[in-house]
Amino acid sequence: MIQEKDKSIVSKKIIKVLGDDFVEHMDDIAVEEPLQISISILEPESPITNKNISITMRTPGHDQDLAIGFLFTEGIIQASDQIKGIILGENSINVQLNNSENIDLGKLERHFYTSSSCGVCGKASIDAIKTICRLPPSLADFQVDKNLIKSFPGILKQEQNIFNNTGGIHAAALFNVNGELITIREDVGRHNALDKIIGHLVTQDLLPLDQHLLFLSGRASFELIQKAAMAGIHFIMAVGAPSSLAVEMALEHDITLIGFLNETRYNIYTGPKRIKI
Repeated sequence: MIQEKDKSIVSKKIIKVLGDDFVEHMDDIAVEEPLQISISILEPESPITNKNISITMRTPGHDQDLAIGFLFTEGIIQASDQIKGIILGENSINVQLNNSENIDLGKLERHFYTSSSCGVCGKASIDAIKTICRLPPSLADFQVDKNLIKSFPGILKQEQNIFNNTGGIHAAALFNVNGELITIREDVGRHNALDKIIGHLVTQDLLPLDQHLLFLSGRASFELIQKAAMAGIHFIMAVGAPSSLAVEMALEHDITLIGFLNETRYNIYTGPKRIKI
């Protein structure tokens, strides 16, 4: 039973067509609403600098993690100690930053509009997409058993609470190298689900995630590989297909990339060295 306080799901009356019959039915639908992300730069004895950063269509829930993850994967912040405070509004969030020394104000002149289907399409140019990762390099020299990899889709299906009720949501899940689930986030936007995970772990100062495995419920797009690389992730699995640019990005950042993963098969596109045959 879905609780009314759960803002991620709404129940609507629909009509189901079953053969020749029309049947009224209450259906659970994943919520999609805009979230405006802005920052305020707090400097002693100086006026506060306010900037609107993004409007993203998201599923309400874990909005603070989403905002922090977005700012991190965009290269605007590098660590949690830059965050002074967070102000939540109605479909808006303002992140107050206390350290403007490493903030590139030129980047903030870009006007983002990210939709629930594609975060990259709002970027002004391909050059603006390539965010610089500031985490120290890592070899991530672990190996994952080839059969353990096939178990992750089943685990994700059990843990996808919103998807199980609506059928209309993406998920990102993070595991350790032993296959234990660390955290999972769901959202109508696949890039939002990943930002929610990364933002959550930024606040706990747990980056880089170079000893973790990322599992994506949909396809592996360029932007998702980029965000994972920003967080130091070197092992990515996806239910769907990767794009050509995603494969190039995975090669560039020494990421093991798996696509078309289910309980019986998968394709290895890059980094087979991390899979124990």
